[in-house]
Amino acid sequence: MKIKEIIVVEGKDDTTAIQRAVNADTIETNGSAINDETIEKIKLAQETRGVIVLTDPDYPGQKIRHTISERVPGCKHAFIPKEEALHKHRKGVGVEHASPESIRRALKDAHLVQERSQENVTNEDLIIAGLIGGEGAKARRESLGKLLKIGYTNGKQLHKRLMVFEISKQAFAEAIEVIRKEENDV
Repeated sequence: MKIKEIIVVEGKDDTTAIQRAVNADTIETNGSAINDETIEKIKLAQETRGVIVLTDPDYPGQKIRHTISERVPGCKHAFIPKEEALHKHRKGVGVEHASPESIRRALKDAHLVQERSQENVTNEDLIIAGLIGGEGAKARRESLGKLLKIGYTNGKQLHKRLMVFEISKQAFAEAIEVIRKEENDV
């Protein structure tokens, strides 16, 4: 599988994992404190070939995504669920631990970050859906992230993530319906 866009990852081990999964070029950020030189490389890549950001499903990975989104508009974002990025034998989470299948799936489902849509999901919608506070909220957010392919986020960041990826009220409602059905089937 050849990827036209350049994939932004955190380090060398991530590049190795990407290259096991697909034929692609990468830019490594070398941590969450992205320097101006790296941002310029990402801008050039975005202008010439396009960019897919694929960072670890953790706080530093989210920080990198945020920095890139602010400074390089129009990048796609791919997410690997946390449970698919865990090290098998010791503590650690990262793209480098994901299987080639997980990486290919995440790249295939990459989202383009765009401006806000007309009818947005509100914070009230999140509360009504049981995604913020209360028993089972974290598990519902994990399920929602998988269904909408936007990755896991905490309660405070969920609304922002839904807005960034322009998740419509209809798509949100359909995902919540699936989650409620799964909960009732248990």
